[in-house]
Amino acid sequence: MKININDQPLDFSLDNENVLGEVLSGLEQWLANTGHRIAKLSIDGQDISASMIEDVFSRKVDSIKLLNIQTNIIAELTTASLLSILNDINEYKNLGSEEKTSFFNNWNETAQALYISTEIPDLYAYCVNTFLHGELHPQTLCTIIEEIQREVNDPVNELKNIEKILNDICGRLVDLPLDIQTGKDARAAQSIQVFSAITEKVFRIFRQLDTQGYLSVISGQKTLSQLITQFGNVLKELLEAYEKNDTVLVGDITEYEASPKIKELYYAILENIKLTDVLHNNAEAQV
Repeated sequence: MKININDQPLDFSLDNENVLGEVLSGLEQWLANTGHRIAKLSIDGQDISASMIEDVFSRKVDSIKLLNIQTNIIAELTTASLLSILNDINEYKNLGSEEKTSFFNNWNETAQALYISTEIPDLYAYCVNTFLHGELHPQTLCTIIEEIQREVNDPVNELKNIEKILNDICGRLVDLPLDIQTGKDARAAQSIQVFSAITEKVFRIFRQLDTQGYLSVISGQKTLSQLITQFGNVLKELLEAYEKNDTVLVGDITEYEASPKIKELYYAILENIKLTDVLHNNAEAQV
């Protein structure tokens, strides 16, 4: 079996794959790591529709001469989806109250809604709050989308631009136990809210940097995946303590774990970007 990706032959060799589904599973992961997604398949010149996928997955690879795959760049899909949602917001704002009530059901079946529900679930939740519940003002949703657009279009600078905010909130996390002890509940709640927003933003930018090829595998003594996992465990512990209303544990986690680990992850990503840039420049110089 030969494989073409975007009409270019792929240099590959089968390992233990016997059916097409096994081949596509490996290719899908490989393409995702390069910032692409499978958009269209054809087998020996026949286009494969969505209804045919289940059947072709079980086809033996030795019964196929040519598998042709067309891909889309994930960043471009995201950009197009965000632009579509901005248009959706404008349409929503011009509707009457009764039309707004039924707007969500139609919107929820659109390509952009289906895309962000999988790829940007936090944005999808904001859209639900606007289009279904009416709790989030449309202009606020526009502001959120415009921020995500910057993350997609220029993830490196968007990451660098939050350094001061990140350091400020880490300082407030160190003060959180004292805020809790002295009854500054409003300040403590705001600190947790800002920290959550910054954390979500770092994760979103990290994903963009990864899929767009800005990152290499190793960063210092730990891989970025290890740092992400460690920080994710801290967030889980923090959420559990917060749900139990254990203010002492919440303070300890934010001061001694959450604050230093978000900074460690942030600066490791920046360092990785620099390392990757150097490696790319050296590779180009050798060509």
